Amino acid sequence: MTNVPSVDAVYKIFRQLNRTPRPSHHEDRVALFLTRFAEKLGLEYERDKENNIVIRKPATPGYENAEPIVLLNHMDMVCVSAEGVEFDPLHDSIKPIIEDGWMRADGTSLGADNGIGLSMALAILQDDTIVHGPLEVLTTTNEEDGMTGAEALATDFIKGRKVINLDSEEYDSITVAAAGACIQEIGMRARRLKTPLGSTFYDVTITGGLGGHSGVDINKGRANAILLLAEILTKMNKQITDWSCHSFEGGNAAASIPNYARASLILPEKNIDKMKSSLKAAFSKAIKPYSKTDPNLKLSITKGKPVDDFIAPEDLISFMDTILSLPNGVLKMRTDMPKVVQTSSNLGLLKQQKAYFDFFTHSRSFSDNQMQGLIQKIQHIVFEQDAACKIIMKAPAWQEDENSEFMQLVDQTFQDVLGFHPRKAAMHFVLEAGYYVQKFPGIQIASIGPRIVEPHSPSERVELSTVEHIWQVTIELLKRLAEK
Repeated sequence: MTNVPSVDAVYKIFRQLNRTPRPSHHEDRVALFLTRFAEKLGLEYERDKENNIVIRKPATPGYENAEPIVLLNHMDMVCVSAEGVEFDPLHDSIKPIIEDGWMRADGTSLGADNGIGLSMALAILQDDTIVHGPLEVLTTTNEEDGMTGAEALATDFIKGRKVINLDSEEYDSITVAAAGACIQEIGMRARRLKTPLGSTFYDVTITGGLGGHSGVDINKGRANAILLLAEILTKMNKQITDWSCHSFEGGNAAASIPNYARASLILPEKNIDKMKSSLKAAFSKAIKPYSKTDPNLKLSITKGKPVDDFIAPEDLISFMDTILSLPNGVLKMRTDMPKVVQTSSNLGLLKQQKAYFDFFTHSRSFSDNQMQGLIQKIQHIVFEQDAACKIIMKAPAWQEDENSEFMQLVDQTFQDVLGFHPRKAAMHFVLEAGYYVQKFPGIQIASIGPRIVEPHSPSERVELSTVEHIWQVTIELLKRLAEK
């Protein structure tokens, strides 16, 4: 077996990454970090207009004729913070904390998805004791919110046709299939009216939901805070009609289950007590199904700041009726794999614009037909309300041949290094692999990674022992591929 360098180099690079803000759509600084990393090592690199970067390292002497291998990762992360934590993802660093064999962040998502995998790839580039053939480290942009980086890759951007994707979260598995996905952005009108004199102002906020990854965690029955708030406001509207709303927003990303939502209400003083009692009663009833999945859900009703205008009541009611009628959560399970979701959808992000509601659905399916049907169903619902709808990402599903020689080699390396054969897993999250199969004929992809729990949430954490184990597997696998 190969002598494996210390995994400490991986953590050192990860700490550097976490000092570099890298939310989706804002990857300029982390792209600069990667190009400077390559320059310090004297390595050739290429950077395209989408900030995708490939860094190329020549083979270890004696292995120049080996087949080139691609190490694949993405550079962006989903940035979310816990209730009460002030965090600016465009400027603030992620602060990692290590305890009880795990790493988490201080009040925010950690970015282990996919920062740990990327750190492994960079650590391999800087260590000349690791044996490998010609190496390409490909790092893409905006994987988490549209996969526009992978979609825009030129067909000659990489030469390798065997890919080790380090963007997996199931330590004991090789991911061999991933669901396709579609993100739709929907705009519904929100006409503005002038606030009446003598109004009072209150903010109604739902917090404390666990949230999580809308693929990995969608089958855990967690509350969607946006829909929960719409539900209790709709019930209140049956008891109080003399109220209005200035703004309604929630969630952090299309790919996350919303863990908070907030509405700014305007109402006459005489209705304050009735508003409070109605919302509290509706909330108490609405959260009963989530007593085990989201035990810390909380409703806050606090005085708000005066505002000059509000949303036309008919537009607000139409909006809430619409989102409550959208398909959401698990829609179908796979029949061939127990506990694997076949098709799902998630209302992940709501942004209140001046004259319209702007919200995003993230749908996933292993079936192209079911995906297309789900897309059309969502569009039919919103088009009935004269809403605008556009597809901003549509990624194909991916299925690898788990019996290929490449997969058998990956499997055997796990057995020899860690003492077990990994499961072959179909995952209900989206990987860029579907794009690569279309762009690079003959490509083969094995997706591996450490154990990451609760990605895309402030509870995200990675188990450190599994980081070291995947590090060992990756280094041994590179050596075996070079020697083939």
